[in-house]
Amino acid sequence: MPRGMFLRSSPSASNIADPDGQLRLDRYHALHSIPHAKPTPLEDFVRYGQWFQQQAVPDVDRRTVSRLVANARGFHVRLQDGEEFHARRVVVATGISPFARRPPQFAGLPAPLVSHSFDHADLRRFAGQRVAVVGGGQSALESAALLHEGGAEVEVIARAPGTYFIPDWPQTPLVRAARRLLSPIVRPPFDIMGPRFVSWLIAWPRLFRRSPRALQDFLTARAVRPAGASWLTPRLASVPITAGRTIAAAIPTGSQLRLRLSDGTERLVDHLLLATGYRVDATRYAFLAPTLLQALRTRDGYPELDVGFESSVPGLHFLGTPAARSFGPLCRFVVGTRYMARALTRYVTHLDGNGRARHG
Repeated sequence: MPRGMFLRSSPSASNIADPDGQLRLDRYHALHSIPHAKPTPLEDFVRYGQWFQQQAVPDVDRRTVSRLVANARGFHVRLQDGEEFHARRVVVATGISPFARRPPQFAGLPAPLVSHSFDHADLRRFAGQRVAVVGGGQSALESAALLHEGGAEVEVIARAPGTYFIPDWPQTPLVRAARRLLSPIVRPPFDIMGPRFVSWLIAWPRLFRRSPRALQDFLTARAVRPAGASWLTPRLASVPITAGRTIAAAIPTGSQLRLRLSDGTERLVDHLLLATGYRVDATRYAFLAPTLLQALRTRDGYPELDVGFESSVPGLHFLGTPAARSFGPLCRFVVGTRYMARALTRYVTHLDGNGRARHG
């Protein structure tokens, strides 16, 4: 996320889970005398995450795993500096960085002309340039706002016929009372994952996993559809948004890029920013050995997971977005850490001595 961005999720939905609930975002704010802010600034959330790590797991080994191979005893792990060791279990929780989606029609174009939104920590470098942003989700819309505010001439090009903004749920006394009443039933705040009834349904990953695939696909499509936060609307008032169009061709022309849209119109831009999201593909885990990948059952790139987020390779677990196809969109959000951490811990600690019992 580039400098200056905000979290789309509300502060109440941005707590990293800990067993006793003592490391919440609001407690971090109180301890450090940080004023409550909605939406939450990226820099604030990053500092909160660093504080959480220091409190919960201060001894973190930051070396990179270069190879993971399954064997009869579990796994052989090799680190980038050459150290090797054995692990009975491995939990892969490496985020979405390997999965940035770049549509094939833009493959091979020069990096100075085309990039993915994931590539940038600061969009102010595009000041004075003409930039086209592809996408209609939060990343695309907030990137366009930052580009515009940073002095770029920007246009958003979206495939969807219109731009959708998540309405802000009014905080009336009745709504606050409903939240308190429903809190034992609805674990995450029910206004962050699409329509409220969708948020209710996907709040139960075990139920999601047992639901018919058609219902799972419907809920996922509604929960992760391209959408922007309502607070972005005034910041985009001066940004042209061309909806219902795709880029049919992108042709380098000197130091610029000529775009031909599906309606036949053309644009000449200095840069094309792909805010085209992420697509899970387990083969992109560079540290997984080919033999392990062959044994890993996947569907549409996602590892197929059982109870405890365990894959078809015994002892190998996946958390976060890669778990979303099996356990639902809740796994894509910070608010899902509460369920994932508890379910994984419960499963591992209840295994029998032979590692065969399956609980949870």
